Amino acid sequence: MIKVVRRFRSLPIRTRLALLVAAAVAFGVAAVSVTCWFIVQGKLYQEIDNNLKAQKGPVSYGAVQRAGNNCGKDPKSSTDSPRRSEYYSQVVQANGTVCAFDNSAGTVKVTSSDTDVAKSPKLGVDTLRSGTDSNGDAVRVLTMPLVVSDGPVSGPSVVPNAALVVALPLKGTQATLNDLALLLLLVSGIGVVGAGAAGLAVARAGLRPVDKLTEAVEHVARTEDLSVRIPVEEESEDEIARLSRSFNSMTASLASSRELQQQLIADAGHELRTPLTSLRTNIELLTRSEEMGRPIPPADRKALLVSVTAQMTELAALIGDLQTLSRSDAGTPTDRVQVIALQDTVEAALRRARLRGPELTITADVQPWFVRAEPSALERAIVNILDNAVKFSPEGGTIDVTLKEGELTVRDHGPGIPSDELPHVFDRFWRSPSARALPGSGLGLSIVARTVQQAGGEVSLTPALGGGTVASIRVPGAPTPPPEAP
Repeated sequence: MIKVVRRFRSLPIRTRLALLVAAAVAFGVAAVSVTCWFIVQGKLYQEIDNNLKAQKGPVSYGAVQRAGNNCGKDPKSSTDSPRRSEYYSQVVQANGTVCAFDNSAGTVKVTSSDTDVAKSPKLGVDTLRSGTDSNGDAVRVLTMPLVVSDGPVSGPSVVPNAALVVALPLKGTQATLNDLALLLLLVSGIGVVGAGAAGLAVARAGLRPVDKLTEAVEHVARTEDLSVRIPVEEESEDEIARLSRSFNSMTASLASSRELQQQLIADAGHELRTPLTSLRTNIELLTRSEEMGRPIPPADRKALLVSVTAQMTELAALIGDLQTLSRSDAGTPTDRVQVIALQDTVEAALRRARLRGPELTITADVQPWFVRAEPSALERAIVNILDNAVKFSPEGGTIDVTLKEGELTVRDHGPGIPSDELPHVFDRFWRSPSARALPGSGLGLSIVARTVQQAGGEVSLTPALGGGTVASIRVPGAPTPPPEAP
């Protein structure tokens, strides 16, 4: 059985569907055919039983006497007997002796049910059964008390220790049932074969979109061409259409991800080229001076070393930003997400910002707020926002930080951002023309936006009244920690 199941599972889907349809139709046709055969059999037997019951009634005393002369004999063997009837008619005695009437078609084999009626004859107590005659042919038998219409006692009377047996042959009925069974078997076979063919055709038609999907997947695996799309009817809502739409959506997402990856690599290469070129130029200048024996003046040498150090620091920061951005693109693992106190994260970021801008005045109004996020990533995002505020604030300026009802606002008093540049501030590697001379990779705000979005929040930059910029971060949470939080 296990081998059969394994072989069935190894078959193609369309073959399995065709076999299942054929099996289901075969089961249904078989059930209908068997039910039909038994209904027809019941109707035919009921008609024969009605014909037998029509023979009930008193028997003439003379006929009974003549039957007594035929006890133990087959009426067919008598040459002087009258024309035979289609009925079997005989008298059965209590001891099982059979006495056939003159016109009987033959004798019926006696059973215990017949002798029981003969031993205790009661009007209205009849038995119907299927049996055989003396030649072994099937007959339908009705056994009833023997009632004589005339004789020594006037009027109908029940003869004791005797029963009347009337029977009809079942040969014609059985032939009809056999023909019906053959016809039903033939029709069932044609139906099963037709159902199998129809099931195979339906399976092929139904699985044609799956074949197209398979071809598309194989094409993508072979060529890595993510522009492949499967045509889908707009009004269709079946499983195949949903699967096709999901595949198209997946390939579109993969294509978009690949484009973003390529763009990231191109932008990263462009950003890395500038410090690397400058670093290479400075190192070549130092090396050439050593090779030619013309030492660089100490002040210039010191300036070159400072420039090399700054460029290496810029490279390290850019690589760190790229690593952070790649981790945020991959998503935040659920095991890193936890309930954190946003006010503590803001306080930690404020301490770092005050160290980087000691000449600035940073005011803070921080109220409790608890969120679900990755602690290190969220702190990095807030630090980036504060670093931008420190970078663009004038010397001796003020930075106002507020955390109220889950909204963190950082307001600086710097030059602000032109309105035409606001839509691009969260793009990767985008830097304002006025800020390109300042250190930075152009990834800070992009990291902020991605981190806040993964925490389910929103971030925005808007011009401030009176000059400067207001950075707003809103992360869903609550002023009190949830019960399950430590």
